[in-house]
Amino acid sequence: MTTDAASRSETRARLRRAARLSAVQALYQMEVSGQGASTVVRQFRDHRFGHDGEPGEYLEVDEDFFENLLIGIVERQDEVDGHIAGTLKEGWRLSRLDATLRAILRAGGFELLARHDVPSSVVINEYVDVAHAFFEGSEPGVVNGALDSLARTMRPADA
Repeated sequence: MTTDAASRSETRARLRRAARLSAVQALYQMEVSGQGASTVVRQFRDHRFGHDGEPGEYLEVDEDFFENLLIGIVERQDEVDGHIAGTLKEGWRLSRLDATLRAILRAGGFELLARHDVPSSVVINEYVDVAHAFFEGSEPGVVNGALDSLARTMRPADA
């Protein structure tokens, strides 16, 4: 891989990492505020994501990837939730989980289900990193275990 190609790949990975973190934040916002996906996407695009030459502190993300994640998660939430529920300990329901943990699992579960262009190992590692951004306890391990289980079910060829 040339230096230019490596640089583009690193930039794409960084922008997607920021999009994943933003998608988790947006899912949390939607849950606590009751706002819909299109409203939250617009808010993030207008107020949180920056563009070249814009004054202020803004987050640089892959906005299209962010929107694809958020809209896709909402459209397929029941399906994703069903898969996640199958990974939880006996007697646990998704609704019992912390809202942020639930958002991380939904985003990761959606990527495993619908974004076959992203390897399972990348999805798992990225969302474990997102979990570390929010939690210091056992939650990143929960994310790792649940997404690994989902990957084995949804993408057995990747496992």
